[in-house]
Amino acid sequence: MMDDFFIRALIAGTGVALVAGPLGCYVVWRRLAYFGDTLSCAALLGVALALLFEINTTLAVFSVSVFISMALLLLQSRVNLSADALLGLLAHSALAVGMVALSFMTWVRVDLMGFLFGDILAVTPFDIAIIWGGGAFVLIVLVISWHSLFAATVNVEIAQAEGMKPDQANIVLMLLMAVVIAISMKIVGVLLITSMLIFPAAIARRFATGPEHMALLAAIIGILVVFGGMFGSLHWDTPSGPSIVVAASVFFIITAIPATSFQMIKNASIEKRDTKQK
Repeated sequence: MMDDFFIRALIAGTGVALVAGPLGCYVVWRRLAYFGDTLSCAALLGVALALLFEINTTLAVFSVSVFISMALLLLQSRVNLSADALLGLLAHSALAVGMVALSFMTWVRVDLMGFLFGDILAVTPFDIAIIWGGGAFVLIVLVISWHSLFAATVNVEIAQAEGMKPDQANIVLMLLMAVVIAISMKIVGVLLITSMLIFPAAIARRFATGPEHMALLAAIIGILVVFGGMFGSLHWDTPSGPSIVVAASVFFIITAIPATSFQMIKNASIEKRDTKQK
């Protein structure tokens, strides 16, 4: 018989996995992993602002993530620097400001490790409501915007020729990522949030037959990863958030080995055939 807190953790993790998997497909397709890291680093600044002004942490993290996203778009049009350089500047600035702000709040007891690496076992029914409510909102918007988002991902010029607005699609994607990061923070922490977006999508990509199939597989794999990490954490008494990421890493390695072995065998057979022909 499992304890109530463990069941709540599984429910919360499942909610995050259901939305992080499909959205993570766009992170993989568009190579936005560094952007996800930037928003996750900015989440710590949101935590500091929430504690300072005594507001909801999820709302504060979402607001800061949106601000960072808009700041990136503004800087890209004003500063002659590459996107990765701007992301690095924003990520490190937000993380540093958040850490400094927290250090000044001597009157507040902060579980910094919990914010950095998550504390899924401490989720409350209210947290679950936020996770599932926010996740449902993201999935609905993602389904409605799927065609325009995918078209802008494949080819911006074609999307424009078909009357779509890729710039608006990019903003929608950024806002959706901000929501997911805000609701995921308590699960795996600000330093590991991006892994929930990348790992399931990267694993699903090996087996998917199409974009929609990949999104569905990513959600299922995300749930399996959460369950594997949680039960591994329970068995070996390890931190829950990092355990989920470790489970995702193991899953990725296991699924990568057959593909790598097959490619090596295929290359060896091609070399052998070429040698015989010579």
